[in-house]
Amino acid sequence: MTTEDACPKRIIEREELRGREGVFADREDAGRTLAEMMEDLAGSDALVLGIPAGGVPVAAPMAEELGLDLDVAVVSKITLPWNLEAGYGAVAFDGSVRINEPLVRRLGLSEADVEQGIARTREKVRRRVEELRGERMFPELSGRPVVLVDDGLASGFTMLTAAQAVREHDPAQLIVAVPTAHRESIDRVLEEIDCIYCPNIRAGIRFAVASAYLHWYDVSLDEVRQILAERD
Repeated sequence: MTTEDACPKRIIEREELRGREGVFADREDAGRTLAEMMEDLAGSDALVLGIPAGGVPVAAPMAEELGLDLDVAVVSKITLPWNLEAGYGAVAFDGSVRINEPLVRRLGLSEADVEQGIARTREKVRRRVEELRGERMFPELSGRPVVLVDDGLASGFTMLTAAQAVREHDPAQLIVAVPTAHRESIDRVLEEIDCIYCPNIRAGIRFAVASAYLHWYDVSLDEVRQILAERD
């Protein structure tokens, strides 16, 4: 497989879904939509890496439809001390860290705040890797296409952190597949990957990943474990 085969264009979308909300029944439906768009990868040696938790229920049906191997790439936001939903950086499965420096300065976070946040998040990532991978070795990425999957891109920072970590393993191509994303986030992520598949691209001041789905819920680690066990 060549880069041209895996990435016919830098951005592959569904124009009829552009700017719309409520276009997917749920994450499984979104994963099957992505599989339809990525049929050139079917039966290849590409590896699908779902980002837990929400990315795995998207990645699993996509990998199944395409006949591809499935695994996980654990990445977690470094959250603010006063808001556990908002982040100013992320830690990846290999322990690497990416900090949104302009945001840190704007928020007035101290060096100690950031160091504590990194340490706390590294421990969280370590636990998640242990819970989801157990004794399984991380798969070989060198020389093969890798597809990073999440349920959507808001800021795109978590995906950028995942991409940075995967790049260290020298994949043949680094592809992102997400059902929905803000256009600015796509442009940001494209700087560090080969191409992105995203059927539902939206713009505007107000953007929520959940708005692309008719049925949205917080995915538990138990559900992720069950999905991975069913694929073994």
